[in-house]
Amino acid sequence: MSATPQSAKAVPDLSVHGFRNLGEVHYNLSRAALYEHTLNRGEGYLSSHGALMCDTGKTTGRMPKDRFIVDQPAIHDHIDWNAINQATDDATWEMRFKQVQAYLESKEVFVQDVFAGAEQQYRLGVRVISEKPFQALFTQNQFISLDQASSPESHNADWVVVCVPFCKAEDRETGVHVLLNFEKQMILVLGSDYAGEIKKGIFTVLNYLNPLRGVMSMHCSANTGTNGKSAVFFGLSGTGKTSLSADPHRTLIGDDEHGWHDGGVFNYEGGCYAKTINLSKAGEPEIWDACHRFGTVIENVGFDPATRIIDFDDKSKTENTRCGYDLRIIGNSSKTLSGPTPSDIVFLTCDAYGVLPPLSKLTAEQAQVWFLLGYTAKVAGTEVGVTEPSPTFSTCFGAAFMPLRPSVYANMLSERIGKHNCRVWLLNTGWSGGGYGVGRRISITYSRAMLHAALDGKLDSVETWDDANFHLSVPVSCPGVPDMLLRPRDTWGDKDAYDAAASKLAGMFGDAFGKYSADVSDAVKAAVPGA
Repeated sequence: MSATPQSAKAVPDLSVHGFRNLGEVHYNLSRAALYEHTLNRGEGYLSSHGALMCDTGKTTGRMPKDRFIVDQPAIHDHIDWNAINQATDDATWEMRFKQVQAYLESKEVFVQDVFAGAEQQYRLGVRVISEKPFQALFTQNQFISLDQASSPESHNADWVVVCVPFCKAEDRETGVHVLLNFEKQMILVLGSDYAGEIKKGIFTVLNYLNPLRGVMSMHCSANTGTNGKSAVFFGLSGTGKTSLSADPHRTLIGDDEHGWHDGGVFNYEGGCYAKTINLSKAGEPEIWDACHRFGTVIENVGFDPATRIIDFDDKSKTENTRCGYDLRIIGNSSKTLSGPTPSDIVFLTCDAYGVLPPLSKLTAEQAQVWFLLGYTAKVAGTEVGVTEPSPTFSTCFGAAFMPLRPSVYANMLSERIGKHNCRVWLLNTGWSGGGYGVGRRISITYSRAMLHAALDGKLDSVETWDDANFHLSVPVSCPGVPDMLLRPRDTWGDKDAYDAAASKLAGMFGDAFGKYSADVSDAVKAAVPGA
């Protein structure tokens, strides 16, 4: 096993993880070196502004149906086994692990050591062993790199992620198999180039470990205002979680995954993984700038082959085009990747029906309802096979990554809302004037205006109206936003069609909440739309 000159002093012994007789091992290479390897291998292109553009082939999103957790006695009673948290056995793990062992013999690999979790007492040392150099660069950007962390010398490979996209699970229709093994503290990713599987695998691990240690684990973004108060933004991919938190007027803590302990909020990552479809400098200047500089990885975008100028409107490969970049390139990002206890909680939803108000203030009981339901539209491209937005309910706004029972996360959030008297908002970034295909997506300019007004306290004394369909309290006016937009029925030309769509969606909410009703109070049940 040999090493490149850049890493000759510190190549780890990968035999401790069960991998022997490897080819060249590239350890903790610089971004420039990983660029060179990617370009020399023909696995990427250099954009006109210095970003690295890579394609992920057929796997342009997560493959939830191909993801499994090894069922073992130590975790069995904690896991919420379901269609998302699918169980597999030790025999299947051993079969796959031996396949990967054999496959990697004599193969060149790229190894990155990073941390997950800015709060030192709750962080994990992560080692990613990848077959492609761009996945190593993604890892360095996405997690907390050694040069970004305090006490980097304390790194241990607590968890290992092994990514082998060219090693197919031939017995599976997709060729993809993702396995999480809590006993071995290892994740295997076979057959998928999609780098998002790396981060979501580790996020799932933290979502299991941290609540059991008293830390609220959240699929959310977070930032802090000039008033020293922070806000967290729950939402699935495509709802604006990254875009709205990357606000030039607020300090960015992180865009996707956080823990909330007694001392405040801390980021699990050191980078951002933002959607770039239809990206514009005017609408999202922070993300735009990040995409036009050296070090950023951009996945599955179209570009001019002569000029290498990126076409962010090109969705020919997927609508789930992504960029991964180090958070430190955002000028107003938090140096500590942490912030104070949140004063505001924002639930983001992308309503494909076009009937939800764009902004509502929630009671404590409504907060439990909307958190447990996690309603949004599953946006095209985020998962393979999804070609247009469709209504979905994702528990805790992140069911795909939440291995514990929903009540664990919901009870922790409810306790924190009560303890800290947090304001809770529902911000709809979906359609207005009609559903998907008829109406128009609410402008991010209006979404930002509503968000600023809410977080700055400008709506605390504003008159509200009650939305009878969804039991929501909606402001009648908001600075910078047309009054009509705040009353979704008024934006529809066909009022009867609005009434029918609103009634249908409210009924879906009532049906979807049925599985939680045994675990909540009567006051919470009364706050359910359709109840």
